[in-house]
Amino acid sequence: MQTTPSPPLFSREFGADPYPAYAWLRENAPVYKAELPSGVAAWLVTRYADARAALADPRLSKNPDRHSAQAHHSGRVGIPGERGANVMTHLLNIDPPDHTRLRRLVAKAFTPRRVAAFEPRVRELTGSLIASFAGRGEADLIHEFAFPLPIYAICDMLGVPREDQDDFRDWAGMMLHPSGKRGGVGRSVKRMRAYLGDLIHRKRADLGDDLISDLIRASDHGEHLTEDEAAAMSFILLFAGFETTVNLIGNGLYTLLRHPAELADLRRSLAAGEEALLESAVEELLRYDGPVELATWRFAREPLVLGGQRVERGDPVLVVLAGADRDPRRFERPDVLDLARRDNQHLGYGHGIHYCLGAPLARLEGRAAIGMLLSELPDIRLAVDSDDLRWRGGLIMRGLRSLPVEFTSSHVTESQ
Repeated sequence: MQTTPSPPLFSREFGADPYPAYAWLRENAPVYKAELPSGVAAWLVTRYADARAALADPRLSKNPDRHSAQAHHSGRVGIPGERGANVMTHLLNIDPPDHTRLRRLVAKAFTPRRVAAFEPRVRELTGSLIASFAGRGEADLIHEFAFPLPIYAICDMLGVPREDQDDFRDWAGMMLHPSGKRGGVGRSVKRMRAYLGDLIHRKRADLGDDLISDLIRASDHGEHLTEDEAAAMSFILLFAGFETTVNLIGNGLYTLLRHPAELADLRRSLAAGEEALLESAVEELLRYDGPVELATWRFAREPLVLGGQRVERGDPVLVVLAGADRDPRRFERPDVLDLARRDNQHLGYGHGIHYCLGAPLARLEGRAAIGMLLSELPDIRLAVDSDDLRWRGGLIMRGLRSLPVEFTSSHVTESQ
């Protein structure tokens, strides 16, 4: 029986701290039909067991046309601008067998061996960014650190020439921080799509050791990858590969700066040259206040029962990862930050066939960014009150608009 009224969802206060509302939903309405700010009604799934089951349920399709093509075209579901830019055929919008085929091709780029080989470049980028502001004694860790690091890293992995990467930074910045001008996000997506189409043509004549070249080779060897599919796959790897990591680094550093005892433990571990606590800390930061608040859209293929609620064919379902990862039925003391937490099978990067392909790279970037920043700037601290910080609007991702910090200025040598 509901003893208290349901909390308001999607308000500014909710955006700053959604966890009390998700706790109420877990206890009182674990599968809850909510009207989203866009006007679309969707089921929110907040308990861990239900969430894990939904993420792997083949009755929930990723194809937005199972809901409403018009709703997708107007940006009410899915990634704004992707239909108009003809980048729909990517892993977040398709089901098996097409999903199986495309994922098999792209998975080759994210093997543990290949990601490990990319670590020196990630550390070089991280060191260069820290050196760019270390001498000032202050920085905005979102704009100057968490945002550019994954952009340049994923551009390198895709094979975008260095001289073109600042264009990608600008386009990605528009997607992450819309200017308010109508259609700005859509225009950025179209520019990115046009560039990727041109880059694919150029690389056919000069293949390299990069992901786009690998996709072209696979297509040329009978894997039936169309140019539109190659462009869409490159787009979603860039889009999903940078924003989740921006938020992992930004949310993670913000969380640590608000927990001085845990931060001190991590600093001592890093000073001793130990890596184990850093690795478990990244996993706990993913669970505690992760980069993806809600998993991307799913749509019921057929009527089904989820968490005791009947979901009709075509209904949108949004799995609330932020709610599931604070479920006391699964995690001991879920609202406590425990950097050494051992049993930590969080859902921060999903579950099932749509588990995030780029998770190993994101973890590598998170460890490098957090570890190197805390080591190079040992007295880093928030420069504003937490109440003065603002969270970006949006349904799927959770991240700060800015993160001003201050520290004792130093001269950091860029990592080689």
